Amino acid sequence: MGGVVGRWLTPARLAIAALVLAVISLAGLDLATRPPPMPDYAQVRRAWQPSEAWLYDRNGVLIDSARVNFATRRLAWTPIDKVAPVTRDTILGAEDKRFYSHGGVDWLAIASAARDRIAQRPRGGASTLTMQLAAYLAPDLDAPGSRGWRDKLRQMRAAWAIEARWSKAQILEAYLNLAGFRGEAQGVGAAALGLFGKTPDALSRDDSLLLAALLPDPQAPAPAIARRVCRYARTSDCARFESGAWAMLGPQRRLALDPGLAPHLASRLLTKPGLRITSTLDARIQRLATVALTRQLKGLGGSRARDGAVVVVDNESGEVRAYVGGVGGASTAAQVDGANSYRQAGSTLKPFLYAQAIEHGYLTPASILDDSPVQLDTASGLYVPQNYDRDFKGPVSARTALAGSLNVPAVRTLLLVGVEPFRDRLWDTGYHGLVEDGQYYGFSLALGSAEVTLLEQVAAYRSLARGGRWSPLRLTPDAPLVPDKAITTPQTAWLVSNMLSDSNARAVTFGLDSALSLPFWSAVKTGTSKALRDNWCIGFTRRYTVGVWVGNLEGDPMRAVSGTSGAAPVWRDVMRALDQGDASAPPPPRGIDTRRIAFVDKIEQPRLEYFLTGTAQAQFGAAPETARRPRITNPVSGSVYALDPDIPIDRQRLAIGVSGQASTHRLWLDKRDLGAADAQPLVLAGPGRHLIRLVDLAGHVVDQVAFTVR
Repeated sequence: MGGVVGRWLTPARLAIAALVLAVISLAGLDLATRPPPMPDYAQVRRAWQPSEAWLYDRNGVLIDSARVNFATRRLAWTPIDKVAPVTRDTILGAEDKRFYSHGGVDWLAIASAARDRIAQRPRGGASTLTMQLAAYLAPDLDAPGSRGWRDKLRQMRAAWAIEARWSKAQILEAYLNLAGFRGEAQGVGAAALGLFGKTPDALSRDDSLLLAALLPDPQAPAPAIARRVCRYARTSDCARFESGAWAMLGPQRRLALDPGLAPHLASRLLTKPGLRITSTLDARIQRLATVALTRQLKGLGGSRARDGAVVVVDNESGEVRAYVGGVGGASTAAQVDGANSYRQAGSTLKPFLYAQAIEHGYLTPASILDDSPVQLDTASGLYVPQNYDRDFKGPVSARTALAGSLNVPAVRTLLLVGVEPFRDRLWDTGYHGLVEDGQYYGFSLALGSAEVTLLEQVAAYRSLARGGRWSPLRLTPDAPLVPDKAITTPQTAWLVSNMLSDSNARAVTFGLDSALSLPFWSAVKTGTSKALRDNWCIGFTRRYTVGVWVGNLEGDPMRAVSGTSGAAPVWRDVMRALDQGDASAPPPPRGIDTRRIAFVDKIEQPRLEYFLTGTAQAQFGAAPETARRPRITNPVSGSVYALDPDIPIDRQRLAIGVSGQASTHRLWLDKRDLGAADAQPLVLAGPGRHLIRLVDLAGHVVDQVAFTVR
């Protein structure tokens, strides 16, 4: 048997068997050490996704950025020529001295590492930049525990594959962008900004040494980093490196190249990593609006008002030139966008109410409205509007009532227009926060009980500046162009604008020298919401519409802030800083008549007034008592009164009030004749429901009200 085997195992056959075994072994080794496919440089560039997105103004100026991806922190890809040469040389000197002379594997470094291992000396790594880059591109090549000979062979083969297809400049560039330096900062761009507050091309030699020292151990403490820097620098003067390391690892710098001018708009528009959005903003206007608001809020102090917002719009294009959603400072809700938050409108809705009344012929700018106490019966009880200064002016013209922001005349105007039609008009003017019907808002809608945003306000006032034509505002140049929608007539829009620009009419409330007075033509309206929670100032010139809101985003009331001391100074400063172009008053359109008018009883001074064609007259006055229908003014129907046991009963009489020509009429309480209506009797009504009737000579009931005593 042995002879047979011996004859079979000839030298030729043994050689063949050895060759087969070698081939099998090599095939196994190839499979065991085969790395994953390596992408080419172009694929890596295309796949690069920064964690940030960037916002630019209309002229291409970077104004803000936002972090969108929170998995890691990396900025835009940094080309190799945008990295300081000293940084490139320093990192190569620390990580791969023979980078330009090897083909991906540094055999001298491997031999040196093997010698140090045999001698049991501290050894440096033998991985080249190309091998490290391969691990960044295929993380399983450097997975935890991947330190065996097989793993090194896989890294080496991957490095050879990269070197075969990439240039040295591409390899170094990719390495600098993919390397992790500290914490979540990936790439030299994020590291330079986050650790030194610089761009990569502005790094110094010491900065570069500190960055290089982070690469072997990105989470190393400052003393360890300083010792490593000292070795790299090959100098005996190493004291400065530890202080430099501590400074580098101190509070993170802002990872942005931009000035942070529009953070709220950036949060709104920058929704995907890597986006580069060109907005309609103008960096200069954005900056001046921010400065004006910051200055005013600092002047008011955080105890009076903490938040504010400014929007500036180009009237012709509808493009937003400034969008300041807040400026931080003393704010307790700095992340909330004040320009797009719903707040009570206050008196800022009145121009659209008067426009509707004038358009339908209910009023002219010279029509007389009664600014006197009024009580209105509503489903929820009595509504008793008051003026801002708690004073009543008596008979005033519609011009004075609007410009002076008088509340009672506005409520009387709403009675003419109707709550539901006014609510519908506001909806058509872009106030889409009014989602309820008119009954929900009631008479207080005239005084701005509805919630609106500053953006909606500016868009609405812009429609007045454009002759009653409304269209949405545009935040980006590629926003769709929506056809104009006619909200009111050009003649009505011009009349209301003229009323809002009248400083003499405004003086009854604001005086002649207020923050609303500008050295050029402008139309403006202020507003203050219930309990001083919001202060508005919105106005326009022929070129711009500017809106300002000041208040507290958390909803608590402001302190000692009036209609002209909160938002108005910001509006004035922004308007004066803008390039207004043609700052003259817009000429009246066709369909406007001019008439010299006078007022009976000198209610107001004679003046030149403007009217819709066909509505002009020369004299205006309040309706005389004899012209008014007799009616009961007090109590209001539905009133409920409670008797107070601590007050003598004789002092709890109810005064009956009657208006109009009622000298020949009599009052009846239930079935009791109270006497002449003009005697203003004081009655004592017991508990229960009562009915007061106003009766004429013929015995007809002219008016009646019901009330309850408890």
